Amino acid sequence: MSQKKTARFELKSGTVDALLFSVRTTDMAAMREELTQRFAATPEFFSNDIVAIDVRPLEDGETVALDEVADLLRSLQAHPVGVVARPEQQAWAGQGGLPVVESQSRRPARKETSASAAPAAAAPAASAPPPPAPLISAGTMLIDKPLRSGQQIYAKGDLVILDLVSYGAEVMAEGNIYVYAPLRGRALAGVRGNTEARIFCTCLEPELISIAGIYRTSEQPFPDTLLGKPVQIRLADDKLILEPLRMK
Repeated sequence: MSQKKTARFELKSGTVDALLFSVRTTDMAAMREELTQRFAATPEFFSNDIVAIDVRPLEDGETVALDEVADLLRSLQAHPVGVVARPEQQAWAGQGGLPVVESQSRRPARKETSASAAPAAAAPAASAPPPPAPLISAGTMLIDKPLRSGQQIYAKGDLVILDLVSYGAEVMAEGNIYVYAPLRGRALAGVRGNTEARIFCTCLEPELISIAGIYRTSEQPFPDTLLGKPVQIRLADDKLILEPLRMK
């Protein structure tokens, strides 16, 4: 009686989700300093993600040490697997030890945004609707205790906080962030590139706010009309828009 031989492996066509790390400078020292400053204390941000290094934003004739970029990403628990390049860049992009791969981005690449230069907030609108009531579901994390300096929270979905976010604390979410108390630390929404994510807070006093990698720090003073007030933050044309919230 014959027995059908079982294949020991199989090759199939498929796609793999990966983050795009867009390189916008050839200054490795500046890149290393900023990456370390932003993510060294929060290794769960990358959480062993697969990353493709995107060099398309570089100007014609500019090159970067891809092996150093890859080592830098590995130090932050990311796994670089390839390089995305324009046709005229592929000659040097393929010499960094990583293969040149194609990318089918879900959204167009940003044109003028730099991680080292935070865009100014747009003028506040006259009024805005109150924050929508968050849906408390399996994809939503609820925090009902104050967050002290040095504490870090990461939510896979939306993040709802019912108490103070102190200076030095950091809250991150792949979705929206709702803070029904003073926001004094760092709040990063849409950290996986969700440009539709928003931040809502009842008292704006942050050290840093960010949506999908576009950020603003307290080094650029917030308008007096918004500081300490209920505010929502959203993205429009790769710029952070801060708008007052009507709470009554």
